[in-house]
Amino acid sequence: METRKFTRLSMLLALSVVLNIVENMVPLFNGTVPGVKLGLANIVILFVLYQYGFKESLFISLTRVFLVGILHSGLFSIAFFLSLSGAILSIISMGLIKRFTKLSIVGVSIIGSLFHSLGQIIVVAILLNSMSAFNYLPIIILFAIPTGILTGIMSKELLKYFD
Repeated sequence: METRKFTRLSMLLALSVVLNIVENMVPLFNGTVPGVKLGLANIVILFVLYQYGFKESLFISLTRVFLVGILHSGLFSIAFFLSLSGAILSIISMGLIKRFTKLSIVGVSIIGSLFHSLGQIIVVAILLNSMSAFNYLPIIILFAIPTGILTGIMSKELLKYFD
């Protein structure tokens, strides 16, 4: 990997970690809806997906989860596994949708947001050993769509400065 690309990706990784940690400190809706966040770090992930490609966005996404786990939530904590499962499903779904459809970046972001939420619900269902966790899915979807739209729009605007 060339030095310039490595440096930019390193800075984007650092930015995604900072955005994630800052966002975790500010509960959305006063914490009344558990697990709901804007997903500001996903702006960086989408940017990397569109600017550099799937492999790079996968690397940034997973590395961010591990770094935030080490620095903030605790490595291998419940929050870590929720974040990891969401990140994995999100980036894979966004990569596939981007590659095989003509959805806009906003559409790709919505899909990523929905699959991130689904990944978290799956882990909660496993941890609770209960399918009742899926009862929370409609509530999460109500928030995943607008947050996906918002991060998609922000990513789209950001990419305008780099085309």
